[in-house]
Amino acid sequence: MPGASRLRTLLVVSDIGNGPVPPERTGPARAVPEPRSSTNGARAPGFLTALAGRPRRRYSTDALIDLGLGVLVLVTVAAAIAANLWTRGREPDVLAYLFAVGLGALMLVRRRWPVATVLVTAVMLMLYYTLDYPPVGLAVPAAAALYSVAENGRLRWAIGTAVGLLAVSTWFRVREGDDMAYLFGYELATTVTLMAAVIALGDSVRSRRGWQAEIKRRAQLAEVEREQEAARRVEQERMRIARELHDVLAHTVSVISVQADVATEALRDDPSAAETSLRAIRAASGEALGELRATLGLLRGPATPAPRDPVAGLAQLDRIVGSAADSGLAVVVHVEGQPVQLPVVVDTAAHRIVQESITNVLRHAHATSATVELRFEPTALTVRVTDDGSGGAVNGSGYGIQGMRERVTLLGGTLRAGVRPEGGFLVEASLPLRRPA
Repeated sequence: MPGASRLRTLLVVSDIGNGPVPPERTGPARAVPEPRSSTNGARAPGFLTALAGRPRRRYSTDALIDLGLGVLVLVTVAAAIAANLWTRGREPDVLAYLFAVGLGALMLVRRRWPVATVLVTAVMLMLYYTLDYPPVGLAVPAAAALYSVAENGRLRWAIGTAVGLLAVSTWFRVREGDDMAYLFGYELATTVTLMAAVIALGDSVRSRRGWQAEIKRRAQLAEVEREQEAARRVEQERMRIARELHDVLAHTVSVISVQADVATEALRDDPSAAETSLRAIRAASGEALGELRATLGLLRGPATPAPRDPVAGLAQLDRIVGSAADSGLAVVVHVEGQPVQLPVVVDTAAHRIVQESITNVLRHAHATSATVELRFEPTALTVRVTDDGSGGAVNGSGYGIQGMRERVTLLGGTLRAGVRPEGGFLVEASLPLRRPA
């Protein structure tokens, strides 16, 4: 057929490609910004994509790059047409240059339709050579299209199109008797190398962009996790301070309330008893004020640390017993086992459990006596507080038992609270001496 004789020239201009091709291959193609944000093969916005959802500056940069790449393809192909290295073919005319314009125009839509761009490029090249126009090469006009489709994750389309173009052109050249040594030793090798290079470049850019996106995603995830951890720690600290404030204020206010009632009743008949009650109120309020200052000091910034009093523990149990005795409640303490040096958190928790239990007895039980039992075991400390009062169901409306349960749970222990069958109320906590792993 008439056009078949011209297909043998598909690779002739590889000599031209050895010169101007690298700037086209490594210049504009390498400078193409991110046309897609992931490696899942999704098509990225192109030149004609609406501005919605994309920053205006990024859109303008992509459009300028595509326009510059299109102009480069147009100039390169038009220069090859004007050179007319194959004088026996059809002289270039307006239609030939329109092919150059079309190949350049395809660069404007390469981001939005990368597969269509490379397929139309291949069809236009085959049609151009069928019309017997001067050779413009094979890899040079298709380089940008192959790069674009590989960059968008369509590696099979890029390789398939390249192999198809090479197979068709080589078959026609072998059929028409071209020099096999020159064809396979130089021209074909040069074209294959160029096509493989632009495809590999596009795929590497896609992989690098996906890698960077993954790093960014992981960094964002780590930041979110850090914020969540910080929020969790703040919440834990807030709950801890709330428990401390409740334990301090509830006990002290209960003692003050009882002593104030005693002072009111004895003010006229027994002034000395009223004076004793007022001294007890003063002592309780002073003690509570000291603990309150220590607790509120935790809220101060690290730049202005507040001096802290010793942490409350079982060593201060006599204060609770004495305060309860001043309020008319006899408290007996029994110790079983060999006392050992307790971890600070366990010592503080045991003290607060006894304090809250005695406070509840003073407020609700109408009891005359209470018993505190401390049982030291090799692996745990058991705190048991009972009274002979009227008792009552655990309704969960207050924060006392809830705070005790939170303390015990944080240490990995157990808490039991409820009415005893024989009468009165029971609070029993088992506190491990070592935190659970």
